[in-house]
Amino acid sequence: MKMHEKRFIVTARIILIELIQIICGTAIMALGTSFFLLPNKLSAGGFSGIATILYYLFKIPLGASLLFLNIPLFILAFLRNGKAFFYRSIIGTFSLSFFIDLFENYNSLTGDKLLACLYGGIFIGIGTAIILKANASTGGSDLLAQIIRKYKPEFRTGKLIVILDTIIVGVNVLVFKQIEIGLYSAISIYIMGKVIDIFLEGIYFTKMIYIVSEKYEEISRKIGEEVERGTTGIYAKGMYTNDEKMLLLCVVGRGEVAIIQKIVKQIDKKAFLIISNAREVFGKGFKVS
Repeated sequence: MKMHEKRFIVTARIILIELIQIICGTAIMALGTSFFLLPNKLSAGGFSGIATILYYLFKIPLGASLLFLNIPLFILAFLRNGKAFFYRSIIGTFSLSFFIDLFENYNSLTGDKLLACLYGGIFIGIGTAIILKANASTGGSDLLAQIIRKYKPEFRTGKLIVILDTIIVGVNVLVFKQIEIGLYSAISIYIMGKVIDIFLEGIYFTKMIYIVSEKYEEISRKIGEEVERGTTGIYAKGMYTNDEKMLLLCVVGRGEVAIIQKIVKQIDKKAFLIISNAREVFGKGFKVS
């Protein structure tokens, strides 16, 4: 088999795996939305919160509302985030809308708002984590936050999502005139965020990644292009082989660990990686001291 044929097979396999991840992730998110949150007028923030309002006020299907609201973001994502991310996000958003409208025809699993916000947050958190691992998005506040960071990289994605979700939940409370909706929705958003953190990188928010590879320049450049994180080169020496090596150090946030692992694996399968917890990080892109 020729080299270009092998590369084609590997690339096709990667794309197929990412496609399966996106579809499975959106199906799980739709379960949490249609079976728990939507029937109880709850929201996990994002555009689903706005779509919930439109559903109860104008009887507009939730899936259709999500697609309509995300159109402007898709255009910006195409211009700022590149074609690959744009296509994956298109698939993610269409899949989520399809599954939500499909599951909407079934009865709610519970009318207890506490159970609904707990299980809704868990399901949506798991689904979102799977989609993030595929380097995709389902639109809404997470996609909007990523677009904002393209223009203002000093803003943290997590803070932007929380601010946007809080505003949307506040609007839900004003429309439905039930303070309990906001309180339960806040629980759902908190649980969703925690589940995402646990699935992607454990209980810590920030990670330090050490990379040892002969292709360190290519890896460093690729991380800068795709993740927009800087790397620091540290001269090191292997005491067993007595060889001088270059050690790359990269500090990253939620969702970026899986992307960097994929980058390193694609460039150098023999690369040596160490991923450790960073308790607190201060500086550009992280906490401001």
